[in-house]
Amino acid sequence: MTLAVNTDHFYEQLPALEHFIDITVSENFVAVPEDWYIIVTDVVQSTQAIAAGGYKAVNFIGAVTIVSLLNLAGNLQIPFVFGGDGSSLLIPGYLLIPAKRALLANRDLARRDFQLDLRVGIIPVSAVTIDYELRIAKLRVSENYSQAVFRGGGLTYATQLLKNLATSGLYQLAAEDLMPQANLSGLECRWQDIPSPHGEMVTLMVLATAPSENQLNRIYRDVILQLEKIYGGDARLNPIFPANLRLSFSQKNLDLEAKARAPGRRWWSRQGYLLKMRLENALGWLFMGLGMRMPDVDWGAYKQIVTDATDYRKFDDMLRMVISSTPAQRRKLDDYLEKKYQEGRLVYGIHTSASALMTCLVFERGGQQVHFVDGGDGGYALAATAMKRRMMA
Repeated sequence: MTLAVNTDHFYEQLPALEHFIDITVSENFVAVPEDWYIIVTDVVQSTQAIAAGGYKAVNFIGAVTIVSLLNLAGNLQIPFVFGGDGSSLLIPGYLLIPAKRALLANRDLARRDFQLDLRVGIIPVSAVTIDYELRIAKLRVSENYSQAVFRGGGLTYATQLLKNLATSGLYQLAAEDLMPQANLSGLECRWQDIPSPHGEMVTLMVLATAPSENQLNRIYRDVILQLEKIYGGDARLNPIFPANLRLSFSQKNLDLEAKARAPGRRWWSRQGYLLKMRLENALGWLFMGLGMRMPDVDWGAYKQIVTDATDYRKFDDMLRMVISSTPAQRRKLDDYLEKKYQEGRLVYGIHTSASALMTCLVFERGGQQVHFVDGGDGGYALAATAMKRRMMA
């Protein structure tokens, strides 16, 4: 008799990679268990919403799913990736029903308070691995954040299954008889837009095109090394610096979090939450300025803690990055990528803006946290549009 293997903890038991370039080594990845589920969300017609000035709301809703399912999972580690106008996550089967409740609440929130249509799909891993591989590794970004990395094409295929009219009906979330319920604790948007200290913020997406995995690995390794050659090491590639992090006190910047997290739906409730955020920001500004050290938070080092726990680069079947760049560096990068594109080695998309924005999941000020970075004006969504044009060509 074969005993069933409990796969619930497979992700947290993975050893963590220490260097980003290790994602180009196939042996560092393992197959995702087939009894898990892929959650895919994206904002429908996000490009139009961004063009109308709603890029911050699109970004915020893209992060909502992640925080609600992380809160649902509790101490269980689950992998996720933020895509700018949506997100992808993996969950074990026992979380499926409560996850549906949270996802229904996320969709309701997007429609009711942000006038956005959040498309939500739930795809069994077994439905993807018939045709594609879904392999995963874990990369240590900082002591407070480890990042999921995906290879094999399975995650991209799951997104296609959700968006394709022929298959979307099989996987789109249905209301069923479930009460929407989500916990958004930890979801914060309290920093001002982050200006580039070098003139530009470049949002980059690169998809290698080659017939073998060894060739794909060589292309991605070449791209990563070229980025380091143009921009320098990890510290220079990260577009977030402690010196350019400033807390916001404006209602326009803080209203996203207030809409989502204020208890109740009344005007006075949101105003009270806004006042609470401003007071917390004022205390944070004071504590950071004084360099205060408390039992649970070293406020003097807090901006560095935030900087270290950003997801400014990631890999989910393609390379995605936000980089602070000079115009000359961006031209070098564009020339290099265009040459590789013309050689048929990759397709890419670039969007340039003056700043970046950051949506934060903060579960412990001195501990577990991740800060999602996107280029200003809808960086990833617009870089994806540029990439699609090259793919069609």
